[in-house]
Amino acid sequence: MENQSTLYGCVVHSAMGPVSIISNGRAIVGTSFGDLPEGVQNQELGVLAQACKQMKEYLSGTRKQFELPLEMNGTPFQKRVWNALLEIPYGKTCSYKQIAIKVGNSKATRAVGMANNRNPIGIIVPCHRVIGANGTLVGYAGGLSFKKFLLELESSHADD
Repeated sequence: MENQSTLYGCVVHSAMGPVSIISNGRAIVGTSFGDLPEGVQNQELGVLAQACKQMKEYLSGTRKQFELPLEMNGTPFQKRVWNALLEIPYGKTCSYKQIAIKVGNSKATRAVGMANNRNPIGIIVPCHRVIGANGTLVGYAGGLSFKKFLLELESSHADD
């Protein structure tokens, strides 16, 4: 993995379908629903081997927190939002407004939603744990069925 501009990936098969995890060789830089994007080398070594193992454990309900190096590329605001998402406990949810307050701007609810939408490392950076103020499931880049699946998975294992 000498060339750090090369991207590497692995695919974890789940009840939701394939989940792809992408690394730059140093850290996890992306996840997506579906097969690996074109140009990403399928190579389950180093940090990717750990990521695939941890994703399988998470999807089976035995892992509640990921322990992986992450490189999140985005604006300073997006990074603040994504870091706030990492603090939402497994099996819990919070609203877009609560995240906006946490990052220092209670009026930034829509901006928080856009940052969630652009989260490059879904599941590991748990944007699925953010819901509407009235408790409804709103917005998820992978689709609401995936968001519902992940929240149900977590709520069924939260007290293990």
